[in-house]
Amino acid sequence: MSTHTGLTRTPLRRFLDYAVLSVLAFIFALPVIYLFMGSLKPSDEVLNGLSGFLPTHLSFDNYTAVLDSLDSDSTGYFWRFMGISLLLAFVVVTGGLFVNSMAAYGLSRLKWRGRNAVFALVLLLMLVPFESVAVPLFYMFNGRRNTLFIQAIPFIANAFSVYQFHTFFRTIPPSIEEAARLDGAGPWRTFFAIIVPMSKPAFASVAILTFLTQWGSFLWPVLMVSDPSVRPLPLEMSVFQAQLPPDWGQILAFGVLLVLPVLIVFAFFQRWFVQGVASSAVKG
Repeated sequence: MSTHTGLTRTPLRRFLDYAVLSVLAFIFALPVIYLFMGSLKPSDEVLNGLSGFLPTHLSFDNYTAVLDSLDSDSTGYFWRFMGISLLLAFVVVTGGLFVNSMAAYGLSRLKWRGRNAVFALVLLLMLVPFESVAVPLFYMFNGRRNTLFIQAIPFIANAFSVYQFHTFFRTIPPSIEEAARLDGAGPWRTFFAIIVPMSKPAFASVAILTFLTQWGSFLWPVLMVSDPSVRPLPLEMSVFQAQLPPDWGQILAFGVLLVLPVLIVFAFFQRWFVQGVASSAVKG
């Protein structure tokens, strides 16, 4: 009787779990739906409450207006702002994957004196918000303002990324590295030929989270960038939004153009990202 009861309850419980998750997913998706819907509407229909979700008077005029308004030397070029953001994100993501993964490998797999103390310091750095060091960094690098270099360099090394890699690397059986050593592989070859291919979920998770952080970076560009020729896209959106009178349809269209690269990156790395999150959850 108990076995039969358990079998009949399991589908119901599964249905309730999916029902609750579906409702929550829909609630979290509402702002994104409103963003996309509003970007296709005339400005006077965007801020109409719940009626903003209705698909009426849809067109791509707002997108055309945004691209046309940012297509001259006086206003700057939209695709230049987009290219700068993509370049900065590429440098920070690729550099961060290389630097942080190697740091995590040294902290998790290699044995050396002081390793635990250094890892404890990394954990402490995770508790320091960037806002608390932004002003000191501003004075340190004030002479390099308005450069692409200074917009990327401070964000390549990241304590949280080191921690993510460290957590994943600890799940890899030591016997694999021992077998590699017996075959004559040193630490460098072991890392690039064995650890990296086995750690695709960790690399995908770190890549997505790093891209999200860098793509939406705003405080640091506000402090370090005043030249429109090196202005990233989020900073340009704040300038565009400040224009009077505000055209909310065009602002939302700009927001969609800002969000699209994030969705593309997530779609590309989604499979490995889910695996990385699942591995972290099992490890936890």
